[in-house]
Amino acid sequence: MNRSRSKLVAFAALVIAVVVLIVAMVGGGSLGAQTTTPEPGSTSRSPTAAVTAGATPAVANPSALPTINASQLPKEARQTLALIAKGGPYPYDRDGVNFGNFEGLLPKKPGGFYKEYTVPTPGESGRGARRIIVGKDSAKFYTPDHYESFQFIAEDK
Repeated sequence: MNRSRSKLVAFAALVIAVVVLIVAMVGGGSLGAQTTTPEPGSTSRSPTAAVTAGATPAVANPSALPTINASQLPKEARQTLALIAKGGPYPYDRDGVNFGNFEGLLPKKPGGFYKEYTVPTPGESGRGARRIIVGKDSAKFYTPDHYESFQFIAEDK
């Protein structure tokens, strides 16, 4: 009888452990939370605080493309980034349309994942060649030459 009871207790403990694991994975419980320690002298903001404050949380470069800081972009590209953050209104009717990534230079994603936005080019009568591409994961890419090359945009820099 004692051996049966030991097996039952062990089985119950296993069931409880599995339930706790599932709750942590599905419910995003504290078991799955990751904490980071800020570097000395830096100010720490959680991603939730950034979203709450209306800022776009920093996104890691999901590609092997070179990175450019948003502050290094041409003035017109920074203005387009500000419009994207506000949700418009956009000056061109093609802004916000799907970008097909037919060149295959951005990370491969399903159709409809990327949207494109015009970066005005001084002296051009039309849209010019410059664009910002935004993924559903909030990653942003800049092309100065109409999709011939891309750079990942590092924001908050």
